[in-house]
Amino acid sequence: MSEPPATSEELSLPKATVQKIISEILPSDITFAKDSREALIECCIEFLMMLSTESNDIADRELKKTISTDHVMKAVDELGFGEYLPSLNKVLKDFKETNKIRERKNNKLQNSGLSEEELLRQQEELFKASRRRLEQHDK
Repeated sequence: MSEPPATSEELSLPKATVQKIISEILPSDITFAKDSREALIECCIEFLMMLSTESNDIADRELKKTISTDHVMKAVDELGFGEYLPSLNKVLKDFKETNKIRERKNNKLQNSGLSEEELLRQQEELFKASRRRLEQHDK
C-alpha cells in the first residue's frame, strides 16, 4: 500500500493558503513572521504524515486497501487527539451535505440532455425575459 517516501521539496502546503488561514484566525493587530509560518507548515506536514501512517496501519490491520474516513478518525483518536473528534465529525457531516447538493446540481445539468452552450443560451434568454418584465413593471 505504501509508495516511496516523498522528498522534502515535494512535501509542502500552499504558503498563500496557510497565510490566509493564519490571517483569519489571528487578530488584525498581530503579525505572523515568515519563519514562524514555515515552522507551522513543517509541523502541519509532520502531523499529516503521522496521521497518514497511522490511518494506513489501521487500514492494513483491517485488511483494507483503501483508507476510509473511519480509519482517519480512529487514527486521530489513537494519536491522542480524540477531543477533536466531535468537531471533525461536524465538519465531515457538513462536507457530505454540501457534496450531495453539488452532486444533485451536476446530475440535474448532466441529465438535461443539453450541452453547456445550450443551457447558457437558455439562461441568457431567461435573464432577458426577466429584464423585460422588470422594465415593463417600472414604467
